[in-house]
Amino acid sequence: MHPAHHARTQPDRAAYVMAASGEAVTYRQLDERSNQGAQLFRSLGLKVGDVIAVFMDNNPRYFEIAWAAQRSGLYFTCISSKLTPGEVEYIVQDCGAKAIIVSTGVGPVVDELPGVLNGVKLYMVGEARGPYESFEAARAAMPTTPIADETSGSDMLYSSGTTGRPKGVKPQLTGLPIDSPNALQMMAQGLFGFKEGCTYLSPAPLYHAAPLRWCMTVHKLGGTVVVMEKFDPEQALALIEKHRCDCGQFVPTHFVRMLKLPEEVRAKYDVSSMQSAVHAAAPCPVPVKEQMIAWWGPVIYEYYAGTEGNGFCFITANEWLTHKGSVGKAVLGELKICNEDGDELPPRTEGLVCFANGPPLTYHNAPEKVAESTNKHGWTTLGDVGWVDEEGYLYLTDRKSFMIISGGVNIYPQEIENLLVTHPKVADAAVVGAPDEEMGEKVVAVIQPLDWDADHEALRAELLAYTRSNLSHVKSPRVIDFMKELPRHPTGKLYKRLIRDAYWGKEGSRIV
Repeated sequence: MHPAHHARTQPDRAAYVMAASGEAVTYRQLDERSNQGAQLFRSLGLKVGDVIAVFMDNNPRYFEIAWAAQRSGLYFTCISSKLTPGEVEYIVQDCGAKAIIVSTGVGPVVDELPGVLNGVKLYMVGEARGPYESFEAARAAMPTTPIADETSGSDMLYSSGTTGRPKGVKPQLTGLPIDSPNALQMMAQGLFGFKEGCTYLSPAPLYHAAPLRWCMTVHKLGGTVVVMEKFDPEQALALIEKHRCDCGQFVPTHFVRMLKLPEEVRAKYDVSSMQSAVHAAAPCPVPVKEQMIAWWGPVIYEYYAGTEGNGFCFITANEWLTHKGSVGKAVLGELKICNEDGDELPPRTEGLVCFANGPPLTYHNAPEKVAESTNKHGWTTLGDVGWVDEEGYLYLTDRKSFMIISGGVNIYPQEIENLLVTHPKVADAAVVGAPDEEMGEKVVAVIQPLDWDADHEALRAELLAYTRSNLSHVKSPRVIDFMKELPRHPTGKLYKRLIRDAYWGKEGSRIV
C-alpha cells in the first residue's frame, strides 16, 4: 500500500491534518505534490541513492517532501529543528545531502546555514528569502505525473553516539516498488492493532525516527494523521475526542503532562476511541503507566528499539500488568544479556543488552562504532543495561554511557563535556542526568573550576550562557554544580557513576 493507491481509491480523504491551523491535505494532493517533488529532484540531477536533507518544524509540507523522496529512491535525512548551524552542517556534510529544504519555523539558524553549506541546493518552504529558492514555486512548475523510474527510497536518520557526534543509520535500498510492505507496517497491524483507515495522533516532532516512521506507516494504511505542531496536554485530549483518534505514539513525558492536568480537565474529554496508544523512547515510570492504563484502559503498548533497527521488544498492557517495569520480549532478534567479556548471563543478572540473529547494525562512515557495538559472538547492542526474567521479559536498568533521556530526546554528555572543558575557567567537567519530575531527566554539569576560590555564582552564569550560545537548548545544562576535584582514575577514566548516583539518591555518593 502507498499514498498513490489511496489517491485513486479515496482521493478526498485527509492524509493528514495540522492540529493548530486546521490545514488538511488529501491523498490526491499528497500524491500529486509528492509526484511533483520527485520530478523536481530528478530535474536537479538527483538519482537513486542520493540524499536530501530536511530541516523543518512540524510543517504541512513535511510529508509531501518525505514521500517525494521515497518514491524517487532517495534517502531523506530529517534533522532536529533544535540544532545549531554547526550541528546541522556536520549532518548535511556527513550524509552527503545534495539539497536541503528548510522552514522558517526552526528560527534564525536558517540564515546562517547558507554560509556553511557549500555546494548544497537550498530551498525554503513558505515565503522564501534569499539565497533560498521557494520549494513550492519550484515544485509547482513540475508535472503531477510519476517519474519514470520510481523505486523505494528510505529515511537516513542520525542517532547520536557516546562521542557526541551523531551517527547516520543508512539502510540498504531494497530496489522494490514504492508500494512494497515493510516490517513496521506489518508490526503496526500485527502487534499494535493499527487498522486500515485508522486515525493517528502524532504529538511529537516529525524529525524523530518514531514519529516520522509511524506517520508514514499510517499513510501506507490509508489512515489520517493528526499532526500537533507542538505538544500541549489538553489539546492532545481535545484532538483525540474531536477526530476520534484510535491510535497514536507517545513518550512518557506526554503521559506525565496529561496526568498532571486537573481531574476536571481530564474528565472533560472522551478518549474512549483510543485502541492503541504506543509508547517508547524512554523508560516509563511504573506509577505513570499504571495511571495511564487505569485511565485509558488496556490499550497502552510499549516497545524497545533504536533507530539502528537491530532488534525490537514489545509488550501489551495486560502483559505489563503482570511484568511491571518490563519493556517486553524480543520479536525481532534474540535477547542476550552479556557480561564485560561478551558472554551470556543467566536470568535476573544485570548486564549489557544485546541482540543476536537480528538485522545487522551499521553506521554511515563509522565502522569503528559498529565494531564497538558488536561483541565477539557478533551480537550487537545499543549500549543499554538490563536483565531478563525466566520468561524472557526485558527490564532496563541503565543507559549507555550515562546517556540522558529528557522528554524522550536522547542527549549524550560527551559533546557537552568537550565544550565545557574548552572554557578558560574550567579545569574538568562531567555531565550527567538528574531526576526531573516532568521531563524524566535533566542535564546537570558538574564543574571542577580552575580556581576554586572564584565566584561560583558568576561562573555558573557565565557557563550557562557559554553552553547556550554553542549548543542547542535541549543539550544545554539546566543545572551547574561544582566539585573541588572530579573522581578520576590516574589513567584518566572518570568515575561518572559516583557523580550521577549522588543525584539519584544512592547511598555512598555525594557531591563534594
